[in-house]
Amino acid sequence: MFDLITIGRCGVDIYPLQTGVGLAHVETFGKFLGGSPTNVAVAATRHGLRSAVVTAVGADPFGEWVRQAIRSFGVDDAFVGTVAGPPTPVTFCEIFPPDHFPIYFYRGEHPPDLQLTADSLDLAAIGEAKVFWFTGTGLSQEPSRSAHAAALSARTSGWTVFDLDYRPMLWESPESAEREVRQALRHANVAVGNLDEVEVAVGTRDPESAAQALLDAGMEVAIVKMGPGGVLARSKDEHVVVPPVKIEVVNGLGAGDAFGGAVCHGLVRGWSLERTVRFANAAGAHVAARLACADAMPSTDEVLALLDGGEVRP
Repeated sequence: MFDLITIGRCGVDIYPLQTGVGLAHVETFGKFLGGSPTNVAVAATRHGLRSAVVTAVGADPFGEWVRQAIRSFGVDDAFVGTVAGPPTPVTFCEIFPPDHFPIYFYRGEHPPDLQLTADSLDLAAIGEAKVFWFTGTGLSQEPSRSAHAAALSARTSGWTVFDLDYRPMLWESPESAEREVRQALRHANVAVGNLDEVEVAVGTRDPESAAQALLDAGMEVAIVKMGPGGVLARSKDEHVVVPPVKIEVVNGLGAGDAFGGAVCHGLVRGWSLERTVRFANAAGAHVAARLACADAMPSTDEVLALLDGGEVRP
């Protein structure tokens, strides 16, 4: 049995090695494992969880590299398929600390990770996992949308976490995103999103109102990331507001994935909501203070050290 199974995007992140410089003037780049659900699995593995990712790559050299990278981080790649035709997605970004990180997706019209089908899933493994993590982007196209529906139907126990993950450039329209996201809420018991994402899900970006609306929609846990305002989290019995950890931001991309992997760790370990969110908040800060995403995911000891007043080391 897996502690965590995630489903959705994977690919190659090509990040500039110069900060404060637009892509037109960047001279050198680094290659890193990318795709939010894939990074969440990596982050959880760093905390000792047995994790797997359900995704697909292209039949190309980047696809083989992604498989190797997933394995190198200790994530099980048994559910990573290969799709002939479309290439493995590549993503570029620009880095303008502390809060401007434009991202450019080169995914084509129908990337491999959106070609997952219900028949390709190990529904028994998905149903048995202690935590199943899915994202809004996976609902944006068929057959991935139907594959997600099949996976969610297999979940009868445990934690099913909906990462609201709204990327407008990856959807046909805002209206289609709202429709699919709100329908998928019925199948989750934890929701995680920033202010833009909760607005798509429940129609408001006010953190308190959004958290309450998510609870009303059936969530046992609602987590609203407020950027510089920290994190607000609600359950039936707990109300938590956690301030941001003070660090020097290098690259904010990937912080949410570290946060997600740490949330999964707290859920599996049975932690209180406050302990889980404080831990996840520090995990996200650790990655925001470094350049890469997957490569920067912290260990449990590194997160605890940061919570204890330590600093993020390069």
